[in-house]
Amino acid sequence: MADTVSYRPKAGEIPTQPGVYRFKDASGRVLYVGKAKNLRARLSNYFAPLRSLHERTRRMVTTAAGVEWTVVGTDIESLQLEYTWIKEFNPPFNVKFRDDKTYPFLAVTLGDEAPRVMVTRNHRIKGAKYFGPYPKIWAVRDTIDLMIKAFPIRTCSDSSYKHAMQTGRPCFPGQIGRCGGPCSQKVTIEEHRARVDDFVAFLEGGDKRFVTAATKGMREAAERQDYEAAAVYRDRLQALEAVLAKSAVVLRDSADTDLFAIEHDELAASVQQFMVRGGRIRGERSWTVDKEIDVDTGELVDSILLQAYDDEVPPREIIVPALPDDSEELAAWLGGRRPKQGRVVLRTAQRGEKAALMETASMNAKNNLMLYKTRRSADFVARSQALTDIQEALGMTDAPLRMECFDVSHLSGTNIVASMVVFEDGLARKDQYRRFSIADSTDDTESIYQVITRRLAYLRSDPEREAADAAAAAEQIFSDGEGPVEPAKRKKFSYPPNLLIVDGGQPQVNAAARALEESGVEGIFLAGIAKRLEEVWLPDSDYPVILPRGSEALFMIQRIRDEAHRFAITHQRARRKRDITSVLTEVPGLGPARVRELLRHFGSVSELKKADVEAISTVKGIGPQLAATIRSALAG
Repeated sequence: MADTVSYRPKAGEIPTQPGVYRFKDASGRVLYVGKAKNLRARLSNYFAPLRSLHERTRRMVTTAAGVEWTVVGTDIESLQLEYTWIKEFNPPFNVKFRDDKTYPFLAVTLGDEAPRVMVTRNHRIKGAKYFGPYPKIWAVRDTIDLMIKAFPIRTCSDSSYKHAMQTGRPCFPGQIGRCGGPCSQKVTIEEHRARVDDFVAFLEGGDKRFVTAATKGMREAAERQDYEAAAVYRDRLQALEAVLAKSAVVLRDSADTDLFAIEHDELAASVQQFMVRGGRIRGERSWTVDKEIDVDTGELVDSILLQAYDDEVPPREIIVPALPDDSEELAAWLGGRRPKQGRVVLRTAQRGEKAALMETASMNAKNNLMLYKTRRSADFVARSQALTDIQEALGMTDAPLRMECFDVSHLSGTNIVASMVVFEDGLARKDQYRRFSIADSTDDTESIYQVITRRLAYLRSDPEREAADAAAAAEQIFSDGEGPVEPAKRKKFSYPPNLLIVDGGQPQVNAAARALEESGVEGIFLAGIAKRLEEVWLPDSDYPVILPRGSEALFMIQRIRDEAHRFAITHQRARRKRDITSVLTEVPGLGPARVRELLRHFGSVSELKKADVEAISTVKGIGPQLAATIRSALAG
C-alpha cells in the first residue's frame, strides 16, 4: 500500500487562511465537505501515512481522486459556505439525517388580515409565527383546542373566511363555536388582532400575566354577581391551566432555550431536542443521524445544529453536550439567523436545573438509539440482507445461519471471564448463551485461545452417538405403534456455528485460529471485529474487510459483538459482587447492612484491606472489637 494518496498537493500549495475544502471522486462527485481555520494544517491530517488514518477516513481519501479548496475571509464565512455546499451536494461521507420526516408545527399567520391558527408542516408561510415542533400531530391539535377556549381566534380556512366576509354570514366553524375570527360576525378585525397578540404572547411564555388577569376578572365578576361573565373567566382560566399542565416547568420563566442531547456509537447517533419557552417545554423532537466518518461529540454538535436550524429561527440560548472547536463562529452564524441579528449563546450544562434537564434528554436519546437498533434487527428483510452481505463480504460458501461471538472481560487483569452469545437467523438465542471462567491467563489473546479451545471440545466427533443416531434413523424403530422414536437429542452446545466471531483485531483472531486448527474441527468460518474502527479481520490477513457504513451486515455484526460484551460484563460484575460478599459475610457479627456500609465507606474490598483497625472503626455501626475481627479476617 502506498504511504499516501497520489493526488496529495504540495504543502506550499495549500494556503494557511480559513476556508472550505471538498474531496471529489474521479467522476467529479463531491464525497466530503469540511471547513478549517487553517486549510494547510487541516488538510495535512488527511494526507498522513494511510496506515495511521482512521479506517473510515482512509476509505474516503482513497475513494477520492482529488481535493479542492476555497479561501474565505473569516471563520464565519467558512461555516456559511460549508453549510451551503453540504445542502447542495449532499456528500455521502458527511454526517446526515437518517429520519427525513418533517414534524408538525402550530402556526399563526400574522401576515393575514385576520390571522388564523393552524397545524402545518410547511415552514415557509410568509409572515407566520411558528411554535413547536411537536412529536405528534394530535399534540398540536390538543393545544389548539385548549388555546381557542382561552383566546378565541380564527381557525377557518382562507376560502371560508373570504366567503363569510363577502356574504356577511358566519363561517361554518364560527356557527358551531370553533372559530373566533371576524368571519364569525362576533368581533371586529381590530379586536381579533388583539386576541391574536395575546395568543402569541401566551405561547411565547407570558403565562403569569394571563392567568392572573383571568383569576382577577373571575373574582370581580363574582363580587358584582355577574355570574355569566364569571363563568366565561372561569372557563378561560381552566383552559390556560390545562395548557400549562401539558408543559412542565423546567427552567426559569424567562428561559428561551433549545437543549440537545446526543447518544452515539460507531455507526449512528440519536439526537433529542427539547424546546423550552418561558421556562416550559413547548416542544420536543428526536431523530437519528448516520455517521460515515468517525467524529467526536463536538463535531456532531456542529453538523446537527447546522441542519436543525436550516429553516428555523434559533432561540437565544442553545445547550449542547459538548462545544465544537468553532463554537464562537457557530454562535455568530446562528445569531445571524435571528430577527435583527440577535445574539445566540452556545454553552454546556454544568450543574443545576439545566444539567438535570440534559440528563433527562440524554436518557431519551439513549432509549431512542436502543429502539432504533431493536426495530432494525426485528426486520426480516433487513436480517436476510445482512446474512447475505456477510456471506459475500467474508467469502463464505453458505449464509451464516448460526453465529457465535466470544468476548473476554476482566478487572485490571483479575476476575477474567468470557461470554458466548448465539444468533440464529439473525436473532439472539439467549437460551444458548454460555459463560466461562478463565484462570492462569496472561492476556486477552491467551484468554481467547482458552475459551475457543473449550468451546470446540464439544464439537469433536462422537462415533458411538453418530452410529446410534444412524441406526435409529435407518431401522425406523417404533414404540407401542405410535410412531418412530427420535434419536437422542443433541445438546445445544454441540451444534457447530457457521461463523465464529471474536471481539478483537488481528491478534485475537490469530489466537482463535490456532485453537480452531488444534481442535481438528472443520467447516467453521472465523472472523474478528475491532471495536474502535469497526474493522472485520480474517485469519492470516494483512488488511481488514471494510463493510459499508450503515450496511445491515455491519449493523448485525456490531450488535452481536455488543451483546457478547454486555453478557461478559454482566457475568464479571456478578462474580465480583459474589467475591466481595463472600469475603465479608464470613466475618462473625457482620450482616448485610454493615457490609453495605463498609463498601459505601471504602468503595471496594481492596481499599478496605488497606485500612487499619482505627479507620475501620470509624464506619457507622462498626465498633473497635468488630473492626479488629474484620481486620484479622481480611489479613488471613
